[in-house]
Amino acid sequence: MKIAIIGTGRMGTGLAKRLMAGGHQVVVWNRSAARTAEAVSAGASAATSVAEAVYGADVAMTSLSNDAAVREVALGPSGLLARLGRGVTYVETSTISPGLSAELAQARASHLALPVLGGPASVESGQATYLAGGDPGTIDHLGPVLDSLGGTLRTFPTARLASVAKLVVNQLMLCGIAALAESFTTGRDGGLDDDQLRELLGGAVSSSVRNRFEALLGAPAAGWWATALGAKDVGLALDVARSAGHELPLSSAARDAYLKAAAMGHADEDVAAVRYAYPH
Repeated sequence: MKIAIIGTGRMGTGLAKRLMAGGHQVVVWNRSAARTAEAVSAGASAATSVAEAVYGADVAMTSLSNDAAVREVALGPSGLLARLGRGVTYVETSTISPGLSAELAQARASHLALPVLGGPASVESGQATYLAGGDPGTIDHLGPVLDSLGGTLRTFPTARLASVAKLVVNQLMLCGIAALAESFTTGRDGGLDDDQLRELLGGAVSSSVRNRFEALLGAPAAGWWATALGAKDVGLALDVARSAGHELPLSSAARDAYLKAAAMGHADEDVAAVRYAYPH
């Protein structure tokens, strides 16, 4: 298939590489053209506009940072959806609000929400999990694409539910990372050294938190999930709960910690930078 990927940050680039490895023809576009370089080096073609990227495509895929970016690119009289032919399937992989996900599904029948669990390295190695939300016929139609992505596929009857599922997972991971940073502060304040903390807590945390264990202790972070985006993700989860009249104090505190670390100059660093929000 010919696949247009709109947005070539770390995740979009990982998706492009994986799909090209599966034999698909990939065309990429990014608002900052320089960010297409890695995908182009791997074999993708670079387009100079969204219209050029989606011309003749079988699938158009967006991988963008937030609701505002997706709305700007996808919706409106000159947006992505207005440029797609009838037979083109729109796949949205970003972490966005369930409301916007539902709006996109309403705007185009051949739409699939496909948020990703796992980092770019997991995508490239075929080990990520994909949360597919949409009509079963659309999922079947995208079989060649989904087979090439590999990993695990979980399906949901609507795009909105797939977006909720992504937020729930991110919420748990981000709260866990912040909680571990707090535990390190308590341990150090009480007199434990870092080696003692490693021995005590190293086997007590989930793999997603364990991956950032050393970075939370102060080692350079090699991750990819930006602190500002972590704050955004927890905020979206809070919005879901608040829409049902519920307040989540733990998640609110975690969101504030990520916002604080971002405001301290660490917005583009991995979410392990939340350690800066705590005494260390």
